[in-house]
Amino acid sequence: MPRRVLSILVAVVFAVACLRVDQTAWLGSPENIAPGVELFRTTDQTLVDPPGPIAVYLLKLDLDQVAIESALSNDAVIDAERVDGIARRRQAIAAVNAGFFNVKNGEPVSVLKVGGELVSDTSLARGVMAIHARPGARQEFDFDQASVKVDARFKVEAQAATVAIDGVDTTRERGKLMLYTPQSHTDTDTAANGTEWVLDGNPLKVVSIRRDLGKTPIPRTGVVLSYGGLDPPAPLDWLAPGTEVTFANTWKILNGTPADRFESARDVINGAGLLRRGGVTMSNWLASETLQPLTFTDVRHPRTVIGIDRRGAMWLIAIDGRQASHSVGMNFNELLALCARLDLVNALNLDGGGSTTMVVKDQIVNRPSDAAGPRAVSDAIVVKRR
Repeated sequence: MPRRVLSILVAVVFAVACLRVDQTAWLGSPENIAPGVELFRTTDQTLVDPPGPIAVYLLKLDLDQVAIESALSNDAVIDAERVDGIARRRQAIAAVNAGFFNVKNGEPVSVLKVGGELVSDTSLARGVMAIHARPGARQEFDFDQASVKVDARFKVEAQAATVAIDGVDTTRERGKLMLYTPQSHTDTDTAANGTEWVLDGNPLKVVSIRRDLGKTPIPRTGVVLSYGGLDPPAPLDWLAPGTEVTFANTWKILNGTPADRFESARDVINGAGLLRRGGVTMSNWLASETLQPLTFTDVRHPRTVIGIDRRGAMWLIAIDGRQASHSVGMNFNELLALCARLDLVNALNLDGGGSTTMVVKDQIVNRPSDAAGPRAVSDAIVVKRR
């Protein structure tokens, strides 16, 4: 190879290496929070277009030294709790808010799996991230767009039945069948005018039936099926004490991740807007996730984002917004530009707005937008030492 060509190749390789090394040079020096945890803050107005006031807080995590977990508010599905409260209870180094939820009662409104237990289902595919945690191993992650629904299956006198579950760990409706897990609460928190089957044991079997009572205690090693009404239709009316019941999850995944990856994941966190997957910039969220441009993707809001860069470092990002003199927030195009600056190969937009909260060492470091102060949320992502 001619010496001149070789010199050019060496120069190009060196330049690319420098770009990689300088990935976060624009962020300045970080604050070292703990081994494997660095906090960056930036007010770089070129992060938004047109430029304006912006405040962004970024946690860079070395996954050889720390791990992340999904954490429920108050360790239950019912109700909500501030992110700093969740972090304090879980003795976390840091935390951010996570999935979308009903602000009236704190219930998750999309896919949520915590500690191996599915605690919220949905038929609407949205951006999700699965966490795989094997003892002693570095965590693995899958980013995709997915939904999941649950079926109950049982036999009576050799006749098989499959019944669709209308909701997991959520408010029961008239004529609907709900599944309540131990993660939900100590009881079903239901009113009377319903029929509830208590299942326990291994394998799960119906151990008792409660009619017109409500608030059925949930066995720690079992579940409760709850129907909104006193005359459940067939084949539910077949369920009698001693009947064995199994449950099956059906995943709908839009971008090819095998369903068993989500089925075997310890945690699955929901968002709205898969930004990057496998190094590919995502788009067309209106079609894939029914996200509305005029109110959500094309409008600046406070945002929370989780992502992984090309080197395998994880980033948790909180972006303040709705505060004209402090920070205007970001739209999705600006989020994608931020992902590019950080060289993120996978990134998911989490719940934002008044929920956007970052906690470091028990202190809220960003400025949440709600006038009443930091919002209570349904679940959070917590950072802990490995």
